[in-house]
Amino acid sequence: MKKFLLLLSMLLGCAQVMAEAENITVDHNPPQPPVEIVPAHGFVSSPASRATLCRTAIPAPQHNTGCGAVQWEPQSIEGPQGFPSGGPPDGQIASGGNARFPEMNQQTATRWVRVPMQAGNRTFTWTLTQTHITRAWQVFITQQNWNPNAPLTRASFNLSPICQQIFSPPYPRPPMSFSMNCTIPARTGYQVLLAVWTVGDTPNAFYQVIDAQF
Repeated sequence: MKKFLLLLSMLLGCAQVMAEAENITVDHNPPQPPVEIVPAHGFVSSPASRATLCRTAIPAPQHNTGCGAVQWEPQSIEGPQGFPSGGPPDGQIASGGNARFPEMNQQTATRWVRVPMQAGNRTFTWTLTQTHITRAWQVFITQQNWNPNAPLTRASFNLSPICQQIFSPPYPRPPMSFSMNCTIPARTGYQVLLAVWTVGDTPNAFYQVIDAQF
């Protein structure tokens, strides 16, 4: 009788263990550590560029809409350096030739929010999320009679920069906020400025267009 009771107790114990096991949920997709986002690299924060005005943190109607991925990373408009003799192809200047940001190349007279601009001295400020040794900073402006309803091309711009700083080796490394004074020429109506940051440790440059109303 004792053996029978002992055997019965063992069987009941096994049954309880099996029942508890059936209630265990196995997580085949355990939480993963967050993906590290590497900061890169810089955008024109003043006067606010097209990409900067895509950031949703800027209240409507002052911000651009329908911007695609650039709204989360305006600092990443990076493409081949060498503008205007090289660099991004015509029609892709605003995106730096970067296939991740095709929305930046959309161009009509009413597509983008414009910042006020006038002739005279103006400070351009780049906000950097990662610094690079630097070969040059340059700013270009459209011709007075450019076509605002056609994609930006080299023919849209005066290809002589309105201001620039060009360095020789050893190339300097800028601070996280870099400002440069420019003399804005006389213009009327809607114009586009192109700011270019050419770095010295990769074959690329960073491109930012500013939509301006004179």
